[in-house]
Amino acid sequence: MCDQDQFEKDRQDYIDRGLVTRREFGMMLGAAFMLPQVPNAVAVTESEVSVKTPDGTADSYFVHPSSGTGAAVLVWPDIFGLRPAFRQMGKRLAHSGYSVLVVNPFYRTQKAPTAPNGAATPIGQVIPLAGTLNPTTHATDAKAFIAWLDQQASVAKNRKVGTQGYCMGGPMAFNTAAAVPDRVGGVASFHGGGLVTTAPNSPHLQASKTKAQFLVAIAENDDMQRPTEKNVLKETFGTAAEIEVYKGAHGWCPPDSTVYNAGEAERAWARLLALYGKALA
Repeated sequence: MCDQDQFEKDRQDYIDRGLVTRREFGMMLGAAFMLPQVPNAVAVTESEVSVKTPDGTADSYFVHPSSGTGAAVLVWPDIFGLRPAFRQMGKRLAHSGYSVLVVNPFYRTQKAPTAPNGAATPIGQVIPLAGTLNPTTHATDAKAFIAWLDQQASVAKNRKVGTQGYCMGGPMAFNTAAAVPDRVGGVASFHGGGLVTTAPNSPHLQASKTKAQFLVAIAENDDMQRPTEKNVLKETFGTAAEIEVYKGAHGWCPPDSTVYNAGEAERAWARLLALYGKALA
């Protein structure tokens, strides 16, 4: 989970260190976020969809190859929720041949957008939304979302499902693997918070019971705050996981983030494609 004081401190620190200027910060917030082109991109079809769950109806974004089928991927956004940056990330993944569902995890409380200014929204405004979720809702939603994906014509039923999460979405991706272990083959966490806890149902312990393969990309400042977490993860998952600390602050992956690090985000994206290339074959 994001820590409010630490998040704001890191945001200011990156401005102070010259890694992002206030002008660039404003440009990032107002621009259409342009991610690199996908080589040999396939044509895709995109739509806003409503997915029924036991607790209601989740407004979501679905994008998939316009012809043929691809492995399904369930994307859990960060604490700022479903927004243009995550739609673009989902579309980029679909251009690589995947059928991608990007969900609004806060649908029980509010339809997207749930953060009025995207990733520039003061985190104190969205922390209460995150507090409405827990391991039980993670599992309930994961089952509903993957069942919905399996009903779509563009989803290859003979291939495993991938799931990826950012910030609070990291443990949600881990819990997805635990909730649907027979379907999930690849799990990725980017600057995930709360992967390792002292609770008996800690996400890392739940996920370790599966046969999935994992990519865990840790922010450098998260590692400084929790230096033993990467070692716990390595001991828990062994060769089933690629675990690395990246030179970026918490939140470095989404292109609308105030601490977006394009170079490290691209490196993490390449490792994501490598994971799915072998785990969802």
